[in-house]
Amino acid sequence: MTTTRTSRPTDRAEGAVAERGATSLSSWGAIRLVAGREITTRLRSKSFVWLTVILVAAVVLGGVVLNAASSSGPTAERVGVTSSTAGLADALEATGEALGTEIETVEVSDDAAGEQQVRDGDLDALVTGSADDLTVVVESELSTGLTAVFTTLAQQSALADAVTALGGDPAQVAGDVATAEPTVRTIGEPSEFDPTRYVTGLVTGVLLFMSIMISGQLIAQGVVEEKTSRVVELLLSTVRPWQLMAGKVLGIGLVGLGQVALVVVAGVGTALGLGLVDTATIDLGAAAAWALVWFVVGFVSYALLMAGLGALVSRQEDVGAVTTPVTFLMVVPYIVGVSVAPWAPDNPLVVWLSYVPLCSPLLMPVRIALGSAETWEVLLALGLSVALVPVLVWLAAKIYSNAVLRTGARVKLKDALRAS
Repeated sequence: MTTTRTSRPTDRAEGAVAERGATSLSSWGAIRLVAGREITTRLRSKSFVWLTVILVAAVVLGGVVLNAASSSGPTAERVGVTSSTAGLADALEATGEALGTEIETVEVSDDAAGEQQVRDGDLDALVTGSADDLTVVVESELSTGLTAVFTTLAQQSALADAVTALGGDPAQVAGDVATAEPTVRTIGEPSEFDPTRYVTGLVTGVLLFMSIMISGQLIAQGVVEEKTSRVVELLLSTVRPWQLMAGKVLGIGLVGLGQVALVVVAGVGTALGLGLVDTATIDLGAAAAWALVWFVVGFVSYALLMAGLGALVSRQEDVGAVTTPVTFLMVVPYIVGVSVAPWAPDNPLVVWLSYVPLCSPLLMPVRIALGSAETWEVLLALGLSVALVPVLVWLAAKIYSNAVLRTGARVKLKDALRAS
């Protein structure tokens, strides 16, 4: 039969023992002692070591696979021609071959049908008009390879016209050739999607969520494990409750930070080594540094809540029930960060949630990686999140101190907050 310790005199007596024992160590000394114990325990854990190895290997392997997929070989550019421009098909393919761009020409029935195929993505470009005055129709922009091909054709046409004209001026011919370029008419909105930033933002969001979630759960489970084994009573004869909680958060936080740093370094090194990113469009070093900063802020915020709530129960089976509200707080910004932000980083929901403490650590680093966050926005969100930490420290310490020595049935949150 499960028994519940509700005797106030007993609880106060155990608290008095803790207070007397805590005088033998300074606050920092006690926190450092507990943190060292947590660090040693986690580093000796095979599950932690293997998880770190798997995460690093997954990041490196993902980069290798992405590199292999992107370098599997260029595909032919599909260019549509109408009946009036079909005579240019051979010239297009020959010019493309000379310039290193493979071109496949497709004859379409009319301009409207060709433009629809361009919109549908079946054609990369459509050549309309006539051989002497052609127009290239594209969805958003002409690829680099096709730009070179059509520019060369336009220059050749200008040269032929100038030479054919009697009495042509050689200088004028040279000028016509140098300035000739194709006419490009866009029929869709310019695309601002950057695959590199998308992947970076997505990986950042997933990594931070996993790391903060796993580390926070370790703290909650560790608190319950110490309560179940009665180890906490021995520890509290030497250190105060808040020192024990702070030491656990610090120790596991340092181990988690080291784990995240290893994964981030592996990811950045792989991306730069294989040339997966264009350093002119994204600063991976800054994105990685901010990811580590936000991990620290996010971990501290959520770990404090996990530690306090974990002290309310005495069985591992009950940990999930008391930490569900915190988990929900993490899941909401995570889902927004990986499903909405990569496609629409300036969406009002993404922007405003990125300023909200407890949401910022999972959203702002994604916006940073996507290049949509201004410096003042990052600093504002960071300031708001840091300002919340003292409140969370007070709240978690009060819950932890009043509930950690009470075993048996689950302690109600209102009772833990009300106890003195």
